Amino acid sequence: MNGWVIDDFGGPEVFERREVDVPDLDEHQVLVRVRATSVNPVDYKIRRGDAAALCPPQPATLHGDVAGTVVAVGDEVTAFDEGDAVYGCAGGYPPVPHGALADYMPCDAQLLAPMPESLSFREAAALPLVTLTAWEGLIDKAEVETREEVLVHGATGGVGHVGLQLAAWRGAEAAATASSEQKLEIGANLGANTLINYEEEPVEDYVERCTDGRGFDLVFDTVAGENVQTAVEATRLNGQVVTVGAPADGGLQHAYGSGMSVHFVAMLIPMLHDVGRAHHGEILRRAATLVEEGHLRPLVDDRTFTFDEIGDAHAYAEAHKQIGKVVATHPDAK
Repeated sequence: MNGWVIDDFGGPEVFERREVDVPDLDEHQVLVRVRATSVNPVDYKIRRGDAAALCPPQPATLHGDVAGTVVAVGDEVTAFDEGDAVYGCAGGYPPVPHGALADYMPCDAQLLAPMPESLSFREAAALPLVTLTAWEGLIDKAEVETREEVLVHGATGGVGHVGLQLAAWRGAEAAATASSEQKLEIGANLGANTLINYEEEPVEDYVERCTDGRGFDLVFDTVAGENVQTAVEATRLNGQVVTVGAPADGGLQHAYGSGMSVHFVAMLIPMLHDVGRAHHGEILRRAATLVEEGHLRPLVDDRTFTFDEIGDAHAYAEAHKQIGKVVATHPDAK
């Protein structure tokens, strides 16, 4: 089969299309004919070598997000049949080394769910990693509730646009940050009641304007690093912060002094450590229901790429030019 692999770390040009063996299928897996995958920050960080520990053995087939069709079923699998359209985040990281940048991808059936019928493969491939991250943070950990004041950083980001919709679905009063009026308008269409242009309004000002200075009940930080401190500053006493990455030095001192609960989300844990994989499949099944009910929709950037252009897709995502998710489709996909 065709695989789009890397032999070493480097720039977007390191991808190479070549013939590779179709992986063996074990009894708990299904073989998926890949139709699309999305580009997540972890994917280009692995390619660059910034997250080398998450790279499969080289020549490596990267990318976790997949949407496609089941073409073979392991002996112990009962949830799927040949011909089923599925989606999930199901490989491309050790110890599940076979990623989505190939004609076929063997997937642990627990990590997959039936694809929402109303979505194309391209749209469905945008959802898995970011939906799992947002769900684990806002619902599993923070247990977001009706009438809570929730701030989501990054209204049109991958995780942010899903988190915003989940908060609205749960009945929260959702606020969202973005860097332009165009992105804020998209945020409003995704469920934000309050809009914040973080380029023009500092955190202390929007906390005063939006919460009368109290701070938000829950802040969902989808940026991490130095932004963790900003999230903490926007949170009320005894509130909650959910973040997708490590804080900058000193970023949690104020959180400690304010009695906040800080939740870290690392959605690769089930795949990396084989703990709770079935929960990921269940989240995606529930997310598919939300899609069909009109509560959740993927935000996919207008620019299109095929696997033969995966280097260009990485470069585009790394430049942060996109609105929503960058998706690449298999050259044979229709």
